[in-house]
Amino acid sequence: MEATKTAAVKISDEILKETTRCTKDFSCLSGETGELCKVESCIENKIHFIKCIKYEPCQYRMTFGYSFVCTCPTRKELYNLYRI
Repeated sequence: MEATKTAAVKISDEILKETTRCTKDFSCLSGETGELCKVESCIENKIHFIKCIKYEPCQYRMTFGYSFVCTCPTRKELYNLYRI
């Protein structure tokens, strides 16, 4: 998948502090979107169903039936604010 660069984004310090289990060094904030899990649907900006680009370990990915849900505060905020 080809990476695309996004415009500068701002995520609040509060949200970043809530993201305590990130093992990817906040790579989602690099501006490169080729590595991000794609949000396929979102319910009330709270439940984010995702399609994983890579099936590497992630502390915020939860299985839900045949789907995955993202619980990462930073990733969810990226989608809620910028639809990234």
